[in-house]
Amino acid sequence: MGSITPSGFKPAWWLPGGHLQTIWPALSRRAPPRNLYRRRIELADGDFIDLACASSVGPRVLVIHGLEGGLDSHYAGTLVERLMREGFQPLFLHLRGCSDEPNRLDRAYHSGASDDLAEVLAVLAGDPQGPPRAAIGFSLGGNLLLKYLGETQASPLGFAIAVSVPFVLRDAMLRLNLGFSRIYRRHLISKLKESLRRKFRTRPFPLAVDLDEIFDFNDFDDRITAPLNGFAGVFDYYSRASCRGFLPRIQTPTLIIHARDDPFLYPTTIPYAHELGPGVTLELADHGGHVGFIAGRWPGRPHYWLEDRIIAALRATPVPLT
Repeated sequence: MGSITPSGFKPAWWLPGGHLQTIWPALSRRAPPRNLYRRRIELADGDFIDLACASSVGPRVLVIHGLEGGLDSHYAGTLVERLMREGFQPLFLHLRGCSDEPNRLDRAYHSGASDDLAEVLAVLAGDPQGPPRAAIGFSLGGNLLLKYLGETQASPLGFAIAVSVPFVLRDAMLRLNLGFSRIYRRHLISKLKESLRRKFRTRPFPLAVDLDEIFDFNDFDDRITAPLNGFAGVFDYYSRASCRGFLPRIQTPTLIIHARDDPFLYPTTIPYAHELGPGVTLELADHGGHVGFIAGRWPGRPHYWLEDRIIAALRATPVPLT
């Protein structure tokens, strides 16, 4: 059995509540300039996944973004740059179809695409320096990472960090239909539609669906995500892709960072200690929002606690990362 521990995070007094913690960094933080090179991994099914790789020297760390995320996400480029400064070699994984070029197949990335992660790690294992020994997943990327760890007995990863994970996808769908959280739903659904239109601009759209008639995740995942990715329907997708059922089987040392006031999820969706595998520590904060965790005494002078916590966790890993 794993453990649940209280977080040491103290939110900025001027960013109270989960919504402000979630929104403020997304609106105010900009990704720094990056000196990264692209690496394309050809997949066995004829598609590809792109990585953005640092030339820095140090332990390799794989970073996985969330829904409709990328290097420009407020948590991503800044963390990549910080990892480079701290002596790590980050590899940023663009999920299938999320780089600057649409993927070849109709299939897209989704919360349960752990097979893509497994294939990427298998390719990286053939590098002279071996595969990355640590991985960090945010939101959807965290769900995907935890699912992978729960179904993989011989993972090359020695340590994992998952942040603001939607443990039960159906709960996340329902939560995003309530109150102010509908703002996030509207924003994300709009981005998903835009990505689909861009991908199928020069080839036929394979589904008889009018995107203008889709307004929530239940409909989008039932009419788009499920059929494009081989699921029988939305509830088949949610049940098979949610990571909560895979948590008990995780052996890899894993830190999950989560806030009770995450506006993407119900507090009751957070797993219990007996659901966590022996390698898992769930670090719970009362506040922090969704991939927020902003501290700081003075307005306009934020302290990005989450980055500090990630670096500290990487440095304190129970297994060597090299």
